Amino acid sequence: MMARTAINLDCRCLQASDAAEVDRIARLYLDLRRQGFELRLRNPTSSLQELIGFCGLAGVLGLEPSGQAEQWEEPGGVEEEGQLGDAPS
Repeated sequence: MMARTAINLDCRCLQASDAAEVDRIARLYLDLRRQGFELRLRNPTSSLQELIGFCGLAGVLGLEPSGQAEQWEEPGGVEEEGQLGDAPS
C-alpha cells in the first residue's frame, strides 16, 4: 500500500468551533481521502477537539492518542446470587 500525501490544516485560522465547522472538516477529510490524500489537523483549539470528540470523529480525524483503545464501561445491572438452575423469585 502506498503512503498517502498529508495535507495539513492549520486550525488557528478557523473562526468558530461549532457543528458547521466540524461538518466542513469532515467533508474536507472525505474529499481528500477520495483523492488519495490524508488530512492532518494542526493547532486545534481545545473546544474544537472536544466538539470533534463529541461528534465521534476524534479517531477518524487523528485526535485520539494512537495506541490507546477507548475504554468502555459495562452497563450497570442487578446481579443476584443463586445456584445455577434456581428459579428467580
